[in-house]
Order: sequence, then C-alpha cells, then structure tokens
Amino acid sequence: MADFVDSTVKDIDTRLRELKEEVSKLEAARAALAGVRRGPGRPPGSSAAPTPRRRAARRPGRPRGRRSGNTRANQALDLVRSRPGITIPQIAEALKIEPNYLYRVMPKLVEDGQVTRDGQGWHAAS
Repeated sequence: MADFVDSTVKDIDTRLRELKEEVSKLEAARAALAGVRRGPGRPPGSSAAPTPRRRAARRPGRPRGRRSGNTRANQALDLVRSRPGITIPQIAEALKIEPNYLYRVMPKLVEDGQVTRDGQGWHAAS
C-alpha cells in the first residue's frame, strides 16, 4: 500500500511541475500580448500638447455623411437585369462585397418596384 501512495504522490508532483511550466509560458505569452496592445489616449510620458484639428470645409449643396446615388443598389439592379434569377450570394460575389449588405439593399429595390423575388432568385420588375 505504501508503494501505491508513494507512486501517486510522485505522479502528482510531476504533473504539478508540468502545470507550473505551462502557467509560466502562458503568463509570458499574455505579457507579450498585453505589451503590444496600446490602450486609449497618449502613451505614458508623452507631454506634447495635442495639435488642434481643423474641420474640413464642406462644399455648398453637398449633403453630409454618405455619398448619395445608391451605387451598390444600381450595381445590384444591373446584375439582376443581366442575370435573372441571381441570388444574393452570387450578387455579392460579383460585386466583391459581403452579402449582409445586400440583404438591406434588395428589399429597398422591391419597395421601389425595381425588382421582384422568386424563391431565392431576384428578377427585374417588368
């Protein structure tokens, strides 16, 4: 029985050494990663005053924010006209964009009466 206890204690000690080595490796990896990441604001010790930012002049008559023109919607509409029955993933692949954007664009084209949906495929409205 004493041999069993001694053997078990030895196994536990070996495993504890392995775990301590693993912990030290993980702590070193964490420290390396935390050192690379920069927090918000200026780095410590930086005493330079921030330079004031100038606001870009806005051209008269041009709305703020995003461009107008429904460029992606027009591109999607052109694809639907040229390839009836095209699906959203196919449109996204052709336009080299993510499909989730098209799931917002295509219903707007339906509302505008420019396309119709047939199952998964899209067709130009007649």
